[in-house]
Amino acid sequence: MSDLASSSCAVCDGFGAVLPADRIADLKSRLDPAWTIDAANTSLSRKLLFKGFAKAVYTANLAAFISDKEGHHADVAFGWGYCEITFTSHELGGLSENDFICAAKFDAAIS
Repeated sequence: MSDLASSSCAVCDGFGAVLPADRIADLKSRLDPAWTIDAANTSLSRKLLFKGFAKAVYTANLAAFISDKEGHHADVAFGWGYCEITFTSHELGGLSENDFICAAKFDAAIS
C-alpha cells in the first residue's frame, strides 16, 4: 500500500474481517510511534498532552474533522491538558485499514 495519509477510507458496512496481527504491526509501523494498540488488537489510540485547555479542544476538533471527512469516526476524549483519540472499526469489532488511514491523516495534520 502507498502512503496511508494519501489514501481514503473504504465504506465499511459491517462486512469483512478485522486485520490479522501481522498486518496491524505493519500498518502501525507507518504511524507516529505514540500510537498504541490495545492488548486485544481492537483499537488504536494516541494521547497528546498540552499545557492548557485550548490546544486540547483544537486537537479534538481536528480529530473530529478528519474522522467525519473520512466517514470513519474516532472516539475522542479531552480535557485540561490532554486529548486522546481512539480509532476502531466498531462495525467489525476490531481494527481495519480505515483506522490506520485516519491515524496517518491525523499525524500529517499535526506535524
